[in-house]
Amino acid sequence: MTSTTTAVVLDIEGTTSPTSSVREDLYGYTRARLGEWLQENRSGLAAPVLAATRASAGRPDAEVAEVAQILRGWLDSDVKAEPLKTAQGHICAEGFRSGALHGEFFPDVAPALAAWHAAGLRLYVYSSGSVRNQRDWFAFARNGELGSLVDGYFDLTTAGPKRESASYETIASEIGVPAGRILFLSDHPDELDAAAAAGWSVIGVHRAGEPQHPRPPHRWVDSFEKIPASNRADAAQAP
Repeated sequence: MTSTTTAVVLDIEGTTSPTSSVREDLYGYTRARLGEWLQENRSGLAAPVLAATRASAGRPDAEVAEVAQILRGWLDSDVKAEPLKTAQGHICAEGFRSGALHGEFFPDVAPALAAWHAAGLRLYVYSSGSVRNQRDWFAFARNGELGSLVDGYFDLTTAGPKRESASYETIASEIGVPAGRILFLSDHPDELDAAAAAGWSVIGVHRAGEPQHPRPPHRWVDSFEKIPASNRADAAQAP
C-alpha cells in the first residue's frame, strides 16, 4: 500500500447508507414508540430525557404526553437535540435486538470496508446519530455484521457539530492520528469543508437519489469501489 492515509472516518446518511433508511426506519420506529417508552420508563431511563426536554423547551411542568409531542416535533424537524438522540438510542436499541430494525448499507460498502480493514486501515464513524445507534447500525447490518471492522464511533456529543473544523480536530486528537493521515468520506459539502479546514483529506460521496449534491473543490465518487485501499490519499488530492 502506497497511501499515507492510516484512518478513514465515515459519515452514515447518504454515504454508507440510504438517507431514506435512516429517516424512515430509525425515525419512524422512534416516533411510533416514543410516547409509550417515555411513559414506561419515566422513573428510569427516560427520567433524564424528560428533564432535559422540559428544560430545553422551557416547559418545566410538561406532562409525559407533552414531552413526547415536543420530541416528535424535533424529530420531524431533524433537530439535533441531545435528549432526542438519547431517547432514540434507547428505543432503537430495543428494535435492533428484537429484529424490527437492521442497518441498511449500499452494496459497495461492506466489501470496501472489509478490504480497507484487511489493508490495515483504522475505520471510524462520525454521524449526528447517537453512538449507540451507530454501533447497532453496524452490528445489526442486514446482510451480516460490520461492527467488527470499526475501531470507534463519534457523534455530536463526543466530537461536536459536523460543520465545524474543531470537531475534526477533536476526533484526530482522540484517535491519535495526524490530520494529514485521515480521510473523511461524506455526502455533505459543508462537512467536507470543515474536515479539510482541519487538515484532513476528503472525498465527497454522491449517490443517485440522495439529497446532497457535489460542490467544488472536492473530488466526488459515486461508489466506494472507486476508492481502492492502495491509493485513497492520492485520490483525495486529485482534481
